[in-house]
Parts: sequence; structure tokens; C-alpha cells
Amino acid sequence: MPWCNAGGVVRRCVIVDDNERFLAVARSSLERGGLEVVATATTTTEALEKIDALKPDVVLVDIALGSESGLDLVRRIVAATPSGPHVVLISTHREEDVAELVSGSPAAGFVWKADLSARAVRDVVAAGDQ
Repeated sequence: MPWCNAGGVVRRCVIVDDNERFLAVARSSLERGGLEVVATATTTTEALEKIDALKPDVVLVDIALGSESGLDLVRRIVAATPSGPHVVLISTHREEDVAELVSGSPAAGFVWKADLSARAVRDVVAAGDQ
């Protein structure tokens, strides 16, 4: 299956977060906004398997994944799939609190969890494409 982000269209999403409750809320919010959440994952191993199998347009990755690092996962996704999905970091911390981490990563950008919506994800991806 080829990567689905040709032309910058964002339709299919994978969410990676270690909080099951957040995953359910985020899925509902994103799907109401027109994004299809094709999978969720709580670990880096699970995320990499699902990304490889499902070829989403965008992957949302929590910066803090319990005992794992979301930043390390972002680097692994981009290294393994340079023409693959857009990767957007998410966190409960505000952008100004994690700006250095985000700017030092290969992620397309950042969305604060309190502001997470399909529109916010699409805006970050569009800004990263320019």
C-alpha cells in the first residue's frame, strides 16, 4: 500500500499516546472533524507496526509515552519512511514549554492536547508543507 499523503491531503491518522482515555477522546474529536483514525497505539513498537501496515497520512505522537520517548519515535518514523506520513507532536504541555524539543525534532509541528482537532492537525501539516 502506498503512502496516502500525496498532494498534502490529510485524511487518515494514527494516534500514539500511552493514555487510553485520551486516545478515545482524541479519536472522537478527530473523527467528528473529518479525519479517519485508522489506529491507535500505546507503545513505540505497536505504533511502528501500525504505521507500516496502514500507511496513514499523519501520525500524532505524544512527546511523553510513559517510559518511552515520543521524540525518539518521531525520529524512527521519519528515518524509516522519509516520504511517509506527516508526524505531529502532541502534549499536555503548552507549545512554549516544549518549543525547543519540537524545533529540534523532525516533526511537522506541534498541537497542544487541549486544542487538538482535525482542523488544528491539518493547519500544522499545511504549515509544514510550505
